[in-house]
Amino acid sequence: MERKTLLTDCPDAQGLIATITNICYKHQLNIIHNREYVDNVTGQFYMRTELEGIFNDHTLLLDLDHALPPGSQRQLISSRRKRVVIMVTKESHCLGDILMKAYDGSLEIDIAAVVGNYDKLQHLTERFDIPFHYVSHEGLSREEHEQAMLKAIQSHQPDYIILAKYMRVLTPDFVAQYPHRIINIHHSFLPAFIGARPYHQAFERGVKIIGATAHFVTNDLDEGPIIGQDVIHVDHSFSAQDMAKAGRDVEKSVLSQAIESVTEDRVFVHGNKTVIL
Repeated sequence: MERKTLLTDCPDAQGLIATITNICYKHQLNIIHNREYVDNVTGQFYMRTELEGIFNDHTLLLDLDHALPPGSQRQLISSRRKRVVIMVTKESHCLGDILMKAYDGSLEIDIAAVVGNYDKLQHLTERFDIPFHYVSHEGLSREEHEQAMLKAIQSHQPDYIILAKYMRVLTPDFVAQYPHRIINIHHSFLPAFIGARPYHQAFERGVKIIGATAHFVTNDLDEGPIIGQDVIHVDHSFSAQDMAKAGRDVEKSVLSQAIESVTEDRVFVHGNKTVIL
C-alpha cells in the first residue's frame, strides 16, 4: 500500500468534492484526510486529499482531467520525506533551529547539505553529520559564484532550497532553476521594510511591532508568494540591535513552520498568493 497526496487547483464548480472523491473511490483508494477551500473573490477551488491504496497514477489523473473544469491543475505527490539544501552566510540561529528540528523529528525532512559563502557555520553543520560546502564569493562575479553554488547544490538533487539567512540576492537565472522551490526568511513583516537592514528601517520608523516573513523567492526582491508570517511587540526602549536580537526567535519559528507546510505538500501558489491547507 502506498500513500500519496492529491492537490487539486481549479475553477470552482458545483459538486467538485463529490466528483473528486468518487473518482478516488472508483480507484479503490482510501481517503485518509481531506481539506478544501474556495476563494470567493477569484472563484478558485483548492483541495488537498491524502490517499492510501494501490495507485495507477496515469489512469487516475486522466479520469480527473476528464471530470474537472477547463483550466484545472492537479498533482499526485508521493508521501515521502523531502530533500533540502540549506544556503547560509554567517548567522546561525535559523540554521541551528532547522538542524535540531530535523534531528529530533519535529521537521520531517532530509537535509542533504548546507552550502555557504563563508565557512563560519561549517563546524555547526558537521556536528549533525551533514556535509558543508564552502563556496567563497571572493574574487568571483555574482554569476560565477552562483554557478559554483549551483554545482554544489545540484549534486544533491534537492526538492527545495532553504535560504536560512543567506544574505545575497539571487539572480533570475538561479531562481529559474527552482521555481517556487526556494524558501526565504525575511526579517520583516512584509510588505513593510523590503531589502537590506529592515530592523534599522523599523527603528527609524518607530514601529511597535516587528516580524518575519517566509516566502518563495522570485525575481522581485522580497515580493514572492508569502508562506507564513508572525510578529512580536517592541517599544520605544528598543534599539535597532535590540529589535534584531528579539526578532531572531520569530525568524526561526516562521521559517520552520513554512518549511513544514511546504514539505508536507500543503501550499498552493496562485499568482503571487498562497493557500495553505
